[in-house]
Amino acid sequence: MIKTSKPGRDGTVRVTFALPEGQPGGAVSVVGNFNDWNPHTHPLRKRANQTRSAAVTVKAGTTLQFRYLAEGGVWFDDETAPAGQGADAVITV
Repeated sequence: MIKTSKPGRDGTVRVTFALPEGQPGGAVSVVGNFNDWNPHTHPLRKRANQTRSAAVTVKAGTTLQFRYLAEGGVWFDDETAPAGQGADAVITV
């Protein structure tokens, strides 16, 4: 699931990437063009509401390409986000 905030006074939007806790098991990171596809930059962290999430702040109007990377090198997509021309999910915030 992806949540976005309304643009702030500085023209930025907070985008939160969230998955149910334990689905899939093990560590998961969100990687994309906003973090140079680095799996160490945005690991999903456990939250009190039984989810795991990570957030990024980008300029409003930015197009984000991303995927999730789970333990063992398993890539997967967010089912709530539309697929781009390749395998990556794409959203414009």
